[in-house]
Amino acid sequence: MGKIKTNKAVKGRFKLTKNKKLKRMHPLRSHLLTKKSSKRKRRLKKTGLVSKGHRKVYLKMI
Repeated sequence: MGKIKTNKAVKGRFKLTKNKKLKRMHPLRSHLLTKKSSKRKRRLKKTGLVSKGHRKVYLKMI
């Protein structure tokens, strides 16, 4: 059986952690920042983890 090609969009958006979890950045942090509160922008800076349901799908793509 052939190999599955890497999906470059997924490869660029997610990073693998040591325990095979996927780190992601929060959306809505690139533009129109003046209307967002400092508290909201500060929380959007932090990375999050991909949910268990989506993790299996994205791991196949990487």
